[in-house]
Amino acid sequence: MFTGLVEEIGKLTAMQPSGSGLRCTVNAREILQDIHIGDSIAINGICQTVVAFTTQSFSFDTVAETLSKTTLGQLRTGHPVHLERALKAESRLGGHFVLGHVDTVGTITSIRSLNGSFEMRIAFPLEFSQLIVPVGSIAIDGVSLTVAELDDSSFTVAIIPHTWNSTVFSEKKSGDMVNLEFDILGKYVQRMLNPYKSTPKITETWLKEHGF
Repeated sequence: MFTGLVEEIGKLTAMQPSGSGLRCTVNAREILQDIHIGDSIAINGICQTVVAFTTQSFSFDTVAETLSKTTLGQLRTGHPVHLERALKAESRLGGHFVLGHVDTVGTITSIRSLNGSFEMRIAFPLEFSQLIVPVGSIAIDGVSLTVAELDDSSFTVAIIPHTWNSTVFSEKKSGDMVNLEFDILGKYVQRMLNPYKSTPKITETWLKEHGF
């Protein structure tokens, strides 16, 4: 589990084919001070497992499903990435509960410089609209942010200068894709309110269509 507070920006230095996936290597400094094989690290909000490390870098294996559902497959060597180690039980929860399980990929549609801050609008698939609420939490590339405005298929977030300067958001532009993870609490609430959403409702019409 993570909090969505980026610890440092690393650099992707290698992406080597490994079966149907990739073995990736990231250069870092801060998180290497306390790292072990098997540790969970969020890379741009994607929870991955450390399989090797040196004094300057760590490596992780990623599978085809992760590459297809996140922006990881679009990255190339040299790209900067957000890094966050898993939350310790005694740590302050400064952001919100982030699992590192990306729900979908969104597209930045605009970035505006405001008086002392920045506003970013992101479009997302309509099917996820019930998982976002105004002033609710959302993780964007692993960064915990607050939804400012919301419509059916896009939302905005306000980014303070500290966050802007401490992340790779300052390098983003309209058209770029970002990983989105919606608040896990909201997902559980939706599941409880719609417990049979993924199960077809058995009606007379349904029975006839299936030969009964």
